Amino acid sequence: MEQDEFILPPECPVFEPSWDEFQDPLGYIAKIRPIAEKSGICKIRPPVDWQPPFAVEVDNFRFTPRIQRLNELEAQTRVKLNYLDRIARFWEIQGSSLKIPNVERRILDLYSLSRVVKEEGGYESICKDRRWAKVAQHLGYPAGKNIGSLLRSHYERIVYPYEMFKSGTTLAQCNARPHYDSEEKDREYKPHSIPFRQSVQPSKNNSYGRRAKRLQPDPEPTEEDIEKNPELKKLQIYGAGPKMMGLGLMAKDKTLKKKDKEVLECPPTVVVKEEPLVEIKTEPQSPLPEVKEEEMEGEEEERSLSSEPCTKMTMRLRRNNPNTQFVDSYVCRICARGDDDDKLLLCDGCDDNYHIFCLLPPLPETPKGSWKCPRCVVEQECKKPAEAFGFEQATCEYTLQSFGEMADNFKADYFNMPVHMVPTDLVEKEFWRLVNSIEEDVTVEYGADIHSKEFGSGFPSIDRKSKLSPEEEEYAVSGWNLNVMPVLEQSVLCHINADISGMKVPWLYVGMVFSAFCWHIEDHWSYSINYLHWGEPKTWYGVPSYAAEHLEDVMKKLTPELFESQPDLLHQLVTLMNPNTLMSHGVPVVRTNQCAGEFVITFPRAYHSGFNQGYNFAEAVNFCTADWLPAGRQCIEHYRRLRRYCVFSHEELICKMAACPERLDLNLAAAVHKEMFIMVQEERKLRKALLEKGITEAEREAFELLPDDERQCDKCKTTCFLSALACYNCPERLVCLYHIDDLCKCPSSKHYLRYRYTLDELPTMLYKLKFRAESFDTWADKVKIALEVEDGRKRGLEELKALECEAIDKKFPNNELLQKLRSTLTKAERCVSEALGLVCTKKPARTRAIQLTVGELKEFLDQINGLPCVIGQVSAVKELLMKVEAFQSKAQAALKELPHDCSQLQDLQEQGEQLGVDVPELEQLRRQVQQTQWLDQVRETLAASSSSRVTLDVMRSLMESGCNVAQNPAVEKAMAELQELLTISERWEEKAQICLEARQKHPPATLEAIIKEAENIPVQLPNILALKEALTKAWAWIADLEEIQNGDHYPCLDDLEGLVAVGRDLPVRMEELHHLEVQVMTAHSWREKASKTFLKKNSCYTLLEVLCPCADAGLDSIKRTKWRKEKECSLYKSDVASLGLSAQDLRDPGSIILAFKEAEQKEKDGILQLQKANLSKPQPPHPGDQTEYCICGQLPSDLMLQCNLCRDWLHGTCAACPKLSQQKHSLAWWEWDTKFLCPLCMRSRRPRLEVILSLLVALQKLPVRLPEGEALQCLTERAITWQDRARQALASKEVAAVLEKLSELRQRLQAEVTKEMIALKESSKNEQNLKKDRGREESRESEESTAENGSTTTSVFTLSLSDEHMISSCLPRLEGPVIELSPGVRQQLEELMMEGDLLEVTLDENHSIWRVLQAAQHPPLEKLRKLLEIEKSESKVAKAKGKDSEKKRKRKSERAEYISMPKEELEPKKNRAGESGLLEEETSKLSEVAQN
Repeated sequence: MEQDEFILPPECPVFEPSWDEFQDPLGYIAKIRPIAEKSGICKIRPPVDWQPPFAVEVDNFRFTPRIQRLNELEAQTRVKLNYLDRIARFWEIQGSSLKIPNVERRILDLYSLSRVVKEEGGYESICKDRRWAKVAQHLGYPAGKNIGSLLRSHYERIVYPYEMFKSGTTLAQCNARPHYDSEEKDREYKPHSIPFRQSVQPSKNNSYGRRAKRLQPDPEPTEEDIEKNPELKKLQIYGAGPKMMGLGLMAKDKTLKKKDKEVLECPPTVVVKEEPLVEIKTEPQSPLPEVKEEEMEGEEEERSLSSEPCTKMTMRLRRNNPNTQFVDSYVCRICARGDDDDKLLLCDGCDDNYHIFCLLPPLPETPKGSWKCPRCVVEQECKKPAEAFGFEQATCEYTLQSFGEMADNFKADYFNMPVHMVPTDLVEKEFWRLVNSIEEDVTVEYGADIHSKEFGSGFPSIDRKSKLSPEEEEYAVSGWNLNVMPVLEQSVLCHINADISGMKVPWLYVGMVFSAFCWHIEDHWSYSINYLHWGEPKTWYGVPSYAAEHLEDVMKKLTPELFESQPDLLHQLVTLMNPNTLMSHGVPVVRTNQCAGEFVITFPRAYHSGFNQGYNFAEAVNFCTADWLPAGRQCIEHYRRLRRYCVFSHEELICKMAACPERLDLNLAAAVHKEMFIMVQEERKLRKALLEKGITEAEREAFELLPDDERQCDKCKTTCFLSALACYNCPERLVCLYHIDDLCKCPSSKHYLRYRYTLDELPTMLYKLKFRAESFDTWADKVKIALEVEDGRKRGLEELKALECEAIDKKFPNNELLQKLRSTLTKAERCVSEALGLVCTKKPARTRAIQLTVGELKEFLDQINGLPCVIGQVSAVKELLMKVEAFQSKAQAALKELPHDCSQLQDLQEQGEQLGVDVPELEQLRRQVQQTQWLDQVRETLAASSSSRVTLDVMRSLMESGCNVAQNPAVEKAMAELQELLTISERWEEKAQICLEARQKHPPATLEAIIKEAENIPVQLPNILALKEALTKAWAWIADLEEIQNGDHYPCLDDLEGLVAVGRDLPVRMEELHHLEVQVMTAHSWREKASKTFLKKNSCYTLLEVLCPCADAGLDSIKRTKWRKEKECSLYKSDVASLGLSAQDLRDPGSIILAFKEAEQKEKDGILQLQKANLSKPQPPHPGDQTEYCICGQLPSDLMLQCNLCRDWLHGTCAACPKLSQQKHSLAWWEWDTKFLCPLCMRSRRPRLEVILSLLVALQKLPVRLPEGEALQCLTERAITWQDRARQALASKEVAAVLEKLSELRQRLQAEVTKEMIALKESSKNEQNLKKDRGREESRESEESTAENGSTTTSVFTLSLSDEHMISSCLPRLEGPVIELSPGVRQQLEELMMEGDLLEVTLDENHSIWRVLQAAQHPPLEKLRKLLEIEKSESKVAKAKGKDSEKKRKRKSERAEYISMPKEELEPKKNRAGESGLLEEETSKLSEVAQN
């Protein structure tokens, strides 16, 4: 029957104690018990900060879990499965395999079908009344689908034969039942087999059990199975119940040969699927057909004494015993006839007789060996008592990690989602669906009842060998530690010495999803507490104690079959029942989800169960409080009725606590006294019964020293302690006094009493308990008399404290009386403290924390008088009250008169403050004094303002203090005057602030007017003062400007910039400032233009340094080191130091000119000195030299160039070198630009003189003097002077002749080159004409391209002279010197050349002198080769850097050209290749001509 969806029961109470409540565990549990006990279970959430560390040694923790098959846990489902096992066993013995049919796409519940049929009156009654549709309705099937007929058919085929044989109905009775028209036969049914649950081992790799395979046909029994099972072997041909041929139960070559075609008719209640080879039909009253016997092969050796058929033995018995009655007993039990002796079988089990043709189905022949009838088979195989159900242990051992991995994988695979994402309600509903299912088998494992003593508790414990940290020690002694709670002082279990595992010593539980704990109550109906250390939640269900018997009755009513075989089933913790089922029968059930870090408490006799939502780790233990003792006694009586073993002796526990009453908590002592009294009365009654029976012998026995199994009652299994009955003849037997008649059959004289205490000793123990319990009453009487002053005498405070100490020493409960005593003591101590604070003379009255009003002082005095104890300070308090009243009278009189002198009021105020009491008149005095003092302060302030101005802060503070003063007409008038003056002052301050913010600057005249008006206000205004100061600075600025402008020279730029900066910061509008800003901006613009003209990109020099002579040119090492550092920093600050002048000297033009002249001479001398030093180095440097060269200071390399000015050698890569390939050269090599100047010698761009003159013209228009302008003028003058000298030298007779000769030589060399070019052109044309005959249309194109190539060749040749290859090929043809100079002229030109190179100006005369000096020397072939090598290496580096970007650019351009290329240009590659080859030939010929 399909299960309804699971409905969640209501939630149990949840408590969240505060830290104070959490300190006393058992006290808090007792506090919540009235509420929580009504639900049976409750949940406690500790404070958030209470998080005990997990103390289990994870690596060493190993355990073997239990195996749980979920659908075997639920009681009703287990009954159904047991029924299926029995009916399957029945059909297996009959040789058939049972297959459970499906009805409406659901497995048919055979047990429910059988039960409903019985409830409706049985099979015959339902068939007669045609109520199968009603049966279907009871089973939950829809109406109108003819399901009733289908259910009847299944019942007839499967259930009815089993029920018939089980009830012992004979075939005759069966055949006598009526036939109904609606009956139909279906011979296609084949039942199936179900293996026994107890014989199935759990799958190690699979969670799903054997019943998942129910719908699959089981394999037929093999011959090996037949050999192992004698019953199956006997059923090969014959046996009880319906037979099916061809099921593998016979040898393969065995067949039945029919003699006649007639066979016995089977009853309509049993449908048999027959083999096609055998047709058996039987009619009642028809003669038995002859059956031909054949030998059977492979038959098992017979176990019977005779191998003859049973019929022969029957005939012998008949012949040997002529008794008629005996003979009549040998009749068939089915047909009641004794004929056909040879066909009559005798059952080896019950000695009943059966015809082989009367069996169901009939046997073809008489079997040999032992044989049992169907009824014996049912009795022995199908009616066997069910085995006690229990959990199996798994075969493998787990660690926490391996079990967790298994559990998480199982849950993730089952729900097909991550474990943490599965909702708890989904898991809960799925759990109860699986538990209630008979067709789905899910197997899980549960690490339950793991002993913490062996594996270690999850809580820190002091007993462990390892040292604990301070935090662990705190949790180790906590009352909520499950190792500590059972042995707390208020706990009963602390009086049991033995470590009872699970009760005093916690058990550990490692769970996985669906692993469950079944309905149960704790041993001895004790409390239990469970703490979930970590992991997924644990779902709990609870039933309160008052409904415990109701739950038991419901489960026994719904599943009586289980309790018949196991009366104490609920004590085995192996049975569940759906909470919805219990709730539908009126059992109150609650639930909760216990999350990690939470406690769950179960109360005495509260049934509880649950399951785990996933992988988790929990710990549980029992504890017992004083209120448990009655429940514990009732539990022993319950155990006695069930004959269940006890965990400990309840009597022994009570007596042990009674023996030491002083150690008991008062509540516990009272509870033990009550239990002890009941126990003593019962013991007296039981011993009296022994005396009445005549048993007088007795001996003392220390039962606590005996093992429990040696002092258990043989009848009820109760552990004896106070007394027991034994027998001298049967020393091994022992019974409690409740079962004295069940000891043995020996006479009473042999029986004797074994007792622990005499009846006289028990009252003594009871009295001690009573005294301990009643000591509280004596104490309570004393407290009541003292608190209520019943005798009219007030006690002292010390007497009350003594009563409190007595309660603490004797551990009296914290009841209402003790709380009242403590409250009285607290009030008395507080009164003493307050009284001491009031009357103490050492402490100043103003600093006292206690400030009582007069009314409160009177109430305080009344409170002292109302205390039930004597307070010594009461007289001082009365005296204080009198002083207060006298002060009130004086103060009221003074306030009425209002004396002009404030000192009287102040004296009264001081007197009142000394009292330490809040007197109303004192506050009035304070207000009056405060008003008078404030008015005096205002008058003094305003009077002082006439001589010295008062500040705004003082006025504001007066206003603030005036607001706090009680108002009267004088105060209000003074406040109005102050407010008016303050408002006027703040208005002028705002005006001044607007002027100072300079949003719109005002002229000086406006500011003077504002300042003049503000001076009339008798208040010191900060903004007005600041505005006045700004105006003073503005007049000073104007004066400074006039002084500068009226000087002898134009003002310097620095001075003007300083004035502009100062003028911009002033909040005054000055017309002169704008003119100054324009002049400064124009000067900066000229300086930027000059810098761009002279300075190189990223130059490390300033403009002034470049324009001035290099005075330290001779200090090579210092200057080069400095240059390197400044180069790295990109900084070279030498504006002032360039000429060696101070900032003041730079303002004097004469000083600048004089310094410039001096620097020129220093520069000449320095460069000569530097040349001499550099020429002293090895010339030229070799790579192996250790001398430092170049500006980089590194060792020399192969490519070193010499500076033409300073004669120093530099690496070709450290300085910019002349680029020969970028020049148009001819064979006049002296005109090539090969001059090389190092960066130290050539510091600027060296513009031409014409550019410098334009800068000077712009400079003359500036009304500002710049140091750079002065330096530029000096530089220009120096350049013009040098130019005049150079022109004079070049115009001399010798030099002029040389220049004319060089001009003629250049023209001659150019003419030679022209002839060679013409000849090369002619030869190229001839070769091209020969190639024109290669094709018709191609020839025309070749001719055009040849003409084009001819012009291209000329241009290529012209350009190729500037190529590196062409230049290098021309080097051998260079000759020189081509002129000669006299030594005087040479020296003059060299000096001019040196001075010209020092100038940072480009002059044509410099180049002319360079050409003349070059022509007078040999061609610098080595230098030219180095320049070519340097240029070649630089081009390779540049190509390598730009290779990738160039390729991308070319590809893009080629694609664009290809798209836009006209069709005539898209000619074959062959033609283009020919043209390129022709061009290469012409180029090579030109190179040869140049070399020749």
